[in-house]
Amino acid sequence: MTIDWVGLDADDTLWHNESYFITSYELFAEIVAPYLAPTDDPYQAAHDLLIATEIRNIPQFGYGIKGATLSMIECALEISHRTIPAEDVWRLVERAKEMMAHPVELLDGALDALDALACHRLMLVTKGDVMDQRRKIEHSGIAERFDAIEIVHEKDPQTYAAALDRHGVDPRRFVMVGNSLRSDIHPVLALGGWGIHVPYETTWAIEHAEAPEDHPRFRVARSITEAAELIAGSGSIAAAAD
Repeated sequence: MTIDWVGLDADDTLWHNESYFITSYELFAEIVAPYLAPTDDPYQAAHDLLIATEIRNIPQFGYGIKGATLSMIECALEISHRTIPAEDVWRLVERAKEMMAHPVELLDGALDALDALACHRLMLVTKGDVMDQRRKIEHSGIAERFDAIEIVHEKDPQTYAAALDRHGVDPRRFVMVGNSLRSDIHPVLALGGWGIHVPYETTWAIEHAEAPEDHPRFRVARSITEAAELIAGSGSIAAAAD
């Protein structure tokens, strides 16, 4: 049972993403700090309130810059009892526009990893705002390296199963590489596929999950380069699958 298809996440697996959001969260904390209790750590308190708002809004707004910004505005209005100045709301909107226009910065080793995996069929699986994800894919310059590109609203077993079925992929011959245990690893393992976790320097709180314990189809790699070696190199996942 060899590996035929390799799935790769995009944000924080092939290119930087969360680090830009951290700057936005810091701006949000600065804006709402005057409305928080003096004893609060303004960044942590703002972060906790915002995460709760984002979780509540994901079913309507989805993932990405636009949804995050709407949640920031809503949360700021709630924290300030709707007294936040329009100028501060404008700062959040301007920050969103900056993020939407930010160049795509590939992670070190991403291109070499794709080259190493060229003997497999490659599927890019990313979630978020369709327009922004398409922009990043186009600007990344790597779209032509993939045999299939899936932009999805959510990454759960049902979504992966539908994507794999569209392309005639046997889950047992599929490995997913990504930085999120919740979105990239657990759903694919549940379908009988393989998962390689490549931790990013920071992880969005909503994406936190426990790593599988002693799972035969789960691996951890220190970089996208090491993940490619696990798939294509000697002693690889493909060998274990046999």
